[in-house]
Amino acid sequence: MNFEGLDPGLAEYAPAMHSALDPVLDAHLNPSLLQNVELDPEGVALEALPVQESVHIMEGVYSELHSVVAEVGVPVSVSHFDLHEEMLWVGSHGGHATSFFGPALERYSSFQVNGSDDIRQIQSLENGILFLTKNNLKYMARGGLIIFDYLLDENEDMHSLLLTDSSTLLIGGLQNHILEIDLNTVQETQKYAVETPGVTIMRQTNRFFFCGHTSGKVSLRDLRTFKVEHEFDAFSGSLSDFDVHGNLLAACGFSSRLTGLACDRFLKVYDLRMMRAITPLQVHVDPAFLRFIPTYTSRLAIISQSGQCQFCEPTGLANPADIFHVNPVGPLLMTFDVSASKQALAFGDSEGCVHLWTDSPEPSFNPYSRETEFALPCLVDSLPPLDWSQDLLPLSLIPVPLTTDTLLSDWPAANSAPAPRRAPPVDAEILRTMKKVGFIGYAPNPRTKLRNQIPYRLKESDSEFDSFSQVTESPVGREEEPHLHMVSKKYRKVTIKYSKLGLEDFDFKHYNKTLFAGLEPHIPNAYCNCMIQVLYFLEPVRCLIQNHLCQKEFCLACELGFLFHMLDLSRGDPCQGSNFLRAFRTIPEASALGLILADSDEASGKGNLARLIQRWNRFILTQLHQDMQELEVPQAYRGAGGSFCSSGDSVIGQLFSCEMENCSLCRCGSETVRASSTLLFTLSYPDDKTGKNYDFAQVLKRSICLDQNTQAWCDNCEKYQPTIQTRNIRHLPDILVINCEVNSSKEADFWRMQAEVAFKMAVKKHGGEISKNKEFALADWKELGSPEGVLVCPSIEELKNVWLPFSIRMKMTKNKGLDVCNWTDGDEILAAWVPPSQWGPARAEEEHGVYVYDLMATVVHILDSRTGGSLVAHIKVGETYHQRKEGVTHQQWYLFNDFLIEPIDKHEAVQFDMNWKVPAILYYVKRNLNSRYNLNIKNPIEASVLLAEASLARKQRKTHTTFIPLMLNEMPQIGDLVGLDAEFVTLNEEEAELRSDGTKSTIKPSQMSVARITCVRGQGPNEGIPFIDDYISTQEQVVDYLTQYSGIKPGDLDAKISSKHLTTLKSTYLKLRFLIDIGVKFVGHGLQKDFRVINLMVPKDQVLDTVYLFHMPRKRMISLRFLAWYFLDLKIQGETHDSIEDARTALQLYRKYLELSKNGTEPESFHKVLKGLYEKGRKMDWKVPEPEGQTSPKRSNEKMLFSLLSLNHAFWFCL
Repeated sequence: MNFEGLDPGLAEYAPAMHSALDPVLDAHLNPSLLQNVELDPEGVALEALPVQESVHIMEGVYSELHSVVAEVGVPVSVSHFDLHEEMLWVGSHGGHATSFFGPALERYSSFQVNGSDDIRQIQSLENGILFLTKNNLKYMARGGLIIFDYLLDENEDMHSLLLTDSSTLLIGGLQNHILEIDLNTVQETQKYAVETPGVTIMRQTNRFFFCGHTSGKVSLRDLRTFKVEHEFDAFSGSLSDFDVHGNLLAACGFSSRLTGLACDRFLKVYDLRMMRAITPLQVHVDPAFLRFIPTYTSRLAIISQSGQCQFCEPTGLANPADIFHVNPVGPLLMTFDVSASKQALAFGDSEGCVHLWTDSPEPSFNPYSRETEFALPCLVDSLPPLDWSQDLLPLSLIPVPLTTDTLLSDWPAANSAPAPRRAPPVDAEILRTMKKVGFIGYAPNPRTKLRNQIPYRLKESDSEFDSFSQVTESPVGREEEPHLHMVSKKYRKVTIKYSKLGLEDFDFKHYNKTLFAGLEPHIPNAYCNCMIQVLYFLEPVRCLIQNHLCQKEFCLACELGFLFHMLDLSRGDPCQGSNFLRAFRTIPEASALGLILADSDEASGKGNLARLIQRWNRFILTQLHQDMQELEVPQAYRGAGGSFCSSGDSVIGQLFSCEMENCSLCRCGSETVRASSTLLFTLSYPDDKTGKNYDFAQVLKRSICLDQNTQAWCDNCEKYQPTIQTRNIRHLPDILVINCEVNSSKEADFWRMQAEVAFKMAVKKHGGEISKNKEFALADWKELGSPEGVLVCPSIEELKNVWLPFSIRMKMTKNKGLDVCNWTDGDEILAAWVPPSQWGPARAEEEHGVYVYDLMATVVHILDSRTGGSLVAHIKVGETYHQRKEGVTHQQWYLFNDFLIEPIDKHEAVQFDMNWKVPAILYYVKRNLNSRYNLNIKNPIEASVLLAEASLARKQRKTHTTFIPLMLNEMPQIGDLVGLDAEFVTLNEEEAELRSDGTKSTIKPSQMSVARITCVRGQGPNEGIPFIDDYISTQEQVVDYLTQYSGIKPGDLDAKISSKHLTTLKSTYLKLRFLIDIGVKFVGHGLQKDFRVINLMVPKDQVLDTVYLFHMPRKRMISLRFLAWYFLDLKIQGETHDSIEDARTALQLYRKYLELSKNGTEPESFHKVLKGLYEKGRKMDWKVPEPEGQTSPKRSNEKMLFSLLSLNHAFWFCL
């Protein structure tokens, strides 16, 4: 079934919404389902629960025979009647399969199929059962043994399968192809392309394959070629279900309305003889499932999610009298199936219950079912004698009676918890005398301990090896530590595990299953990743920053706009802010404020991250305000537009600035008033240890309208005098930024105390009606499905550690005062301040000075002594972001922990357990903020960035020019080819360690910086001639120029002595950004690493990488030098690498690829070419022969031709 148009809360099942049931029976659960079941504190037993009462069945009329619980609280995802035995199979959203035997629904087998994904379809075969999950096909025996387990590509999202014959299977899903699997060899035999992606339902007749698409279409395909023969456009929204019988096809689905998708009560019926629609069938229920049940006539069964079932003829009229109702335990029916004999119907609901309806008291599921095998009971006539004198006698031979009493061997969990012994620290004398060679350390043995022996301490008081604050020397094995139970796993510091392939085989999708982009943490000073995400998800900031472009080389606003552009383009892949952090490190104010951490301090967590990120928050807002305040139109980048604001302010000032009036009153009576503005506020806590209740709004008002006594200069007294300073607000900001300043135990105790008081008041307010866990009754489920549904009683867990409100309300009074209070959606906004006759929409509220601010983000400091702590952010992602990334319109809270992104409940964003989760920064935004600003992004980069520009090098001459800039008539167009290659230098060496087994483990990779970027023309009369060959100036210290591999020599990047065409990174970055935005296709070798170091996000369809074009699966990558020698008879990269030569060679290899593969139309012939390439490579050990004094004639002619062209163009350029 297609869940796209159904209740979004159930379309993707979240186990957290179905907590374990209490021992008390739920009032909404049918008591007959739990007869003879013992309830224990650990949860309800999951055995099948048959109804004990006899049920009267009227012959020929369907009525309920039995109901059982498959898995309590877990929705049923699929049901299937076994085609070979009298069994009913049920799959759940938790990946569990259960089978029931016979019409009495006696439990036969139960086993786990998948640990994380739901079971989407079940198909019975003669020897076992096929289970389809998201990207896995599993064939299991009816008892639970695995016959085969076929893993599909992790990018697949499968929804349907179809058994075409006894050994062939078709699998379809949300991708644009259908796979054909041979069940005998368990291999993929064919991949059929699908023009309309999203095949969620498949049927078969003796004439066609029928494919149902999520777009609402049904396609008819040929049985042999799988080509589309006909297509029915059934519904404008989405398809829910369809079935085929004889010459009729009936479908139900959803239609598009102004408010979204709506269930269509007209069934579309098509005549397969004339291939056209006949009169639609109007029914009286909301159809979600339908099946033909041909007995005497071809009648249809139409089922709604609420449990209504109607029978009617497909060519007749629906009669309301033919409706019966299934009584599900849960609020919704999730699945429906009909037995092969048409005598039984099976329904599965959202609470894990299965309902069997039949038309006879003793139905059979199949016309001819084979006998089911049952496990034989254990029959033991006599027990063998046991000899206690035998030491090796296994005690498992002793029979143990089945009992419910506690056995002696049932140790408590506290006594049986694993407690591994921690390795002792390295002797200080060894560390003192150690000498390092590369990454290996050597030291003489101090002879202070016995060989291969260490002391073993059993005393609990001895905490030398079990200290919470002790950090292991190696980061290997830090994932699961017994002392990290306090910190939830998703909040712990995440690290990247590097292999010999670098990041290519690291599974980022394990940490981020959304389409939003995380940020990598291994870059120096990446502690600010969480704040970058907060700024990105402020829609006005994101749009206005991307519209900014100026002439400063190290402009944080420009670099932040480039990073936001990468986050926009990413589809879940992580990004890195290397260029932004590089510009950040060059700003003197950042260093003066102590915001730039040394690598050792960042790795050990010596810096106070909470104070650091709050100072960074103030710094970045001030810096962006200054960067965007400049009015001059940039000259260096002619693509930049003008300023967005007036001369006195910037867009950052308009968003964040709060105008204030500071009044200083001296004791002599003189008063001084001056106006100022601030971009954020710092909380000031009252000195109260009595446990008095303070609302957050009270503390916020005290912090904004701050009154304090201090020494200040008095012009009247002409000396420093004690003065009373007061602060009044003139204008409230659109975005309210608050630094929490919880930097000591005093502030932490205040938060903890206020949270406890708020918890007690909330429990008292609800009168003890708060549930222990977050459970929903039937009425609550219905409210969750409706937009107006509000749960009145929260759970206890949601109220713990909560003091922060989701919304606050502010009002400017006439006497320049400020009123602040906590606000909830149930309050009447203007009741206290505005007469009822003047109530109106949000604009009317603002006219009276009333503003509502909603919590948008919280940045928290995670206290973890073992890893030094970390910073994470809770962010409420708005509708516009979901619309761009996922195509849906809703709001959701997410946790951003570097590259880990996970949706969370909104209450988790305001819960602060001060033992490990401390608030640092709060962001509140005005309601309807986006409507106040122009959110259109106008790309400020124009084609003029590609024109000729001056070099930074003082000694460069035009005769040294290695490239010819593009002319106006050569400007690239969409789809044009551009050869690209880049060379790099090393800024920091790799940090690695040698494990005890001899393998090397990378702790921190080397930090690279781009040194040279070359782009060559890919078509036209000047094909192969470079139009960009920029050497990138750097102000950071270079550790290794990598001359052998890069061709970069010391001095090439120094503007004082370099003879190359030297530019800034920003200048070249803009050129590449323009090429990407215009839609050119880059051809190169190993472009993935090049774009990563340059810090560019390029769509995959714009990258043609020869590494992958000439690569066979599960084989090694082949070097450009070997490919050029094998295919082009060229010998390149002799002494050093040259980026012009490499880019041109990659272009020629791409032309050769098109020639060999016939433009990609003959993959089989090209596969033979690749096999020959790999055979030759193995024989040559992948090395190019180097005969002395001999060069390829093709290479010599090409060099001569290029030299003539270069001289000709250079001479013309000088003129």
